[in-house]
Amino acid sequence: MSSILSEGDAESSRSGLDRREPRGPDALVIAFRIFSALTAISALLCTAVSVISVVRAFKHGRDIFEGILRCYAVVIALFVAVAETEWEFFLKFWRVLEYWVGRGMLQIFVAVMTKALSDEHKDRAYQVVFSEVASGMLLGCGAVYVVAGLLCIRKFKRSRIEKSKEREKAAKDLEELEKRRGELQGLLSARG
Repeated sequence: MSSILSEGDAESSRSGLDRREPRGPDALVIAFRIFSALTAISALLCTAVSVISVVRAFKHGRDIFEGILRCYAVVIALFVAVAETEWEFFLKFWRVLEYWVGRGMLQIFVAVMTKALSDEHKDRAYQVVFSEVASGMLLGCGAVYVVAGLLCIRKFKRSRIEKSKEREKAAKDLEELEKRRGELQGLLSARG
């Protein structure tokens, strides 16, 4: 009798599990990842603008100090792009980039450097537009990071990502349990 009740309970709980709709990925987590990718792309665009400026500066034999400053702009822009990956090995040496206000200020600095160092070449319209777009995008991303950092959005992002990871792990564990349950039922029916 108890085995009949337990089978009935198992059937009702299984049908309850089947009726639940699987939740998709968290929309805010996706939005955070898209924003991070947009920031990395903006930093890479600033890197490209700075590389073009470096090549033109050294090619035309302009001021060596200005060329060196542009090389620093390239390195710092790459630094900003790598910071967006949130690579633990990288961030442990640069703790200030864990804080969004610091990260945003660095992005604003790179955007201003990109804009200031590329204004010299007004003879090429494509380069002016390219630098305007790249520096404007990174300036906007930096401003968003500063405001979000002041509002402590990073803690909210971390909690949402943790919940999303826990949900994915729970769904995976549930699938494994269902698979194991099916295997055990197969063994029971084979013996019976």
